[in-house]
Amino acid sequence: MIVPIADAPIDGKTTRIAADLCRADVLAIAQLGGGRNSRVFRVETAAATYALKLYPPRAAGEHDRLGVETAALRWMERHGFAMVPRVIAADRDRGAVLLSWAEGDLVREGVGKAEIEQACDFLRRLHMLRTTPAVPPDDLAAEACLSVSEIERQLHSRIASLRVLEEPSLTTFLAEHAEPALATRIGGAREAMIAAGQLMADLPQSRRSQVPSDFGFHNALRGADGRLTFIDFEYFGWDDPAKLVADILLHPGTPIDDAARAQLHSGALEIYGDDPGFAARLKALLPLFGLRWALILLNEFRPERWQRRVLAGATENWASAKQRQLAAARAMLDRHAMWRPGETG
Repeated sequence: MIVPIADAPIDGKTTRIAADLCRADVLAIAQLGGGRNSRVFRVETAAATYALKLYPPRAAGEHDRLGVETAALRWMERHGFAMVPRVIAADRDRGAVLLSWAEGDLVREGVGKAEIEQACDFLRRLHMLRTTPAVPPDDLAAEACLSVSEIERQLHSRIASLRVLEEPSLTTFLAEHAEPALATRIGGAREAMIAAGQLMADLPQSRRSQVPSDFGFHNALRGADGRLTFIDFEYFGWDDPAKLVADILLHPGTPIDDAARAQLHSGALEIYGDDPGFAARLKALLPLFGLRWALILLNEFRPERWQRRVLAGATENWASAKQRQLAAARAMLDRHAMWRPGETG
């Protein structure tokens, strides 16, 4: 199971929220490790065990994590998805959701054929149900990327927001590595898209899919029987499935080997094969999504993001965390062309 954070204090407010949503006395409660923004607790009552999720305060105009996740999970329950938690109760005013408990370990390694098949089966069901979707077509996944121009805009925005932090080592990395990579990769992506006859405007609705934007094996629990439970749907919505697949391939939280990558790529071509441009678009955009991940790894430099990590249970020294993430971003960026089907590395 997910390991509780040792000696993490549980305040009375959290226990009261748990008791209210369970409608029962709480016999035991413990904060779990693994969360990076929201806090998650294991809650035991006489009748059952639950997962309590507390979301960070929502700023004006910020993505509605609680609303999106509960809507997606309730829709999946109506359609018989057994590989996700169920929503037991929710309290929007207190930013809390009570979920059914999923027994299992976080998938840190050992992603093989069985795990890829389960992930593809899940994504296939989501895509097949896009005509009766969980959310309306204009409800995009968080940071959806529907065109090269939008990806470029997001990358420039991320670089600009990191520059204002005025961290010397970070500023040097951005000027000497990230910005030159952006110029090179945008040019290469545009050339590849034009050569493949891809539209440069926003991807039409017929080629989009409803996706759990932060999907991957870093957000999966593996039970003793090998079955996966997929968790964390705070960023669910419509997006280009090429971004979804690229994120699974590139996510630094759960590296997968070349055989698993090839299997995932093959499965994605089958799932999204109704779009004849999917394969070419994925190949063209992978280097840009790789750069995007390198910049995401630098979120530890943002004071407000670090505070969320601390509230979620992070105990590492901030200076050490920043240097670790800077090294990880360099390593990600050094894989210039990123992985493509048939290649290694």
